[in-house]
Amino acid sequence: MSDFDSRLNLYQQRVDKALDACLPDQLPVRHTLTEAMRYSVIGGGGKRIRPAMVYAAGEAMGVDAAILDTPACAVEIIHTYSLIHDDLPAMDDDDLRRGQPTCHRAFDEAVAILAGDALQAHAFEILANNDFHVEDRRRLEMITLLTQASGSEGMAGGQAIDLASVGKQLSLEQLEDMHRLKTGTLIRASVLLGAMCNPAISDDELKLLGQYAECIGLSFQIQDDILDVVGDTETLGKPKGSDEKMQKPTYPSILGLDESRQLALEQHELALSYLEQLDANTETLCQLSAYIVERNC
Repeated sequence: MSDFDSRLNLYQQRVDKALDACLPDQLPVRHTLTEAMRYSVIGGGGKRIRPAMVYAAGEAMGVDAAILDTPACAVEIIHTYSLIHDDLPAMDDDDLRRGQPTCHRAFDEAVAILAGDALQAHAFEILANNDFHVEDRRRLEMITLLTQASGSEGMAGGQAIDLASVGKQLSLEQLEDMHRLKTGTLIRASVLLGAMCNPAISDDELKLLGQYAECIGLSFQIQDDILDVVGDTETLGKPKGSDEKMQKPTYPSILGLDESRQLALEQHELALSYLEQLDANTETLCQLSAYIVERNC
C-alpha cells in the first residue's frame, strides 16, 4: 500500500467514525427514516473522496484534522442525499449504489425521498451547530458555500440540465457547463471548506484552491464517464453502461475514449499548476488529483 493509499484509508476511517457519531440514532418512533439515512451514508461505505478533499486541503493549510471532521461529514452527507435522489425512478432509476440496493429499493420511494430530504437538512444542522472552532462569520460563509453548491446554481441545477439532455446531443462546452454544476460545485466546496477552517487563509490562496478544485471536478466527471464504458458493475458498485442505456451525453460519446482520457490528464496537469503557486505542503492534494484520473471505481 502506497503512502497515499494509507492516508486515504485514514481519512475514510476518520470520517466514517465521525459520520456514525453525528447521524441520528435509530429511535423506535423514527426507525424507518433513520435506518434509511444510516443505510445510505454508512451501509455501503463509499470512497469518501469529498471528505478526503476536505482533510487534504485543510491539512495543507495547517488545520488540525479534528476541526475538519464536521465539514467532512457535511459534504459526505450532502453527497449521499444527492445520490439517493439521483437513483430514484423519476431520475436515473438505478437499482445498485455502492455495491448494495439503492435506498428506494431497500426501503421504498417515499422513505428514500424523505431520507434524502432529512440528510440535506442534517448536513446544514451540523455545520451550523457543531463546535469545531470556527468563528461565526466564517461558519456562515461555509454554510453559504455549501448551499450554493447544492442548489439551483449547483448540483440541483446540474441534475436538471442532465435530465433535460437525455437523448440529445450537447456540445463539449454545454457538457462541461452541466458537469461543473452537477459534480464540480460540491468538489469545489469540499476543497474550500477544508481550507476555510484556517482563519488566516488569504483570498489569493482560496482562489488558487478553487481553481485547483474546478480542474479536479472536471477530471473526476470525465473519469466517471470513462469508467461507465470500460469498468464493470462489481468494481464500480453501480450498473455499468447506464449512461449509454439512458442516452445521456458523456465525454466518451462526444470525444471518444482516447480524447476523453487526454482531457482528464490535461485537467490534472492544470490542477497541479495551481498548487505550485501555493506556499504550502500540497503533496496530498497533488496525489489526490492523480488518484482521480487513475482510479478504476
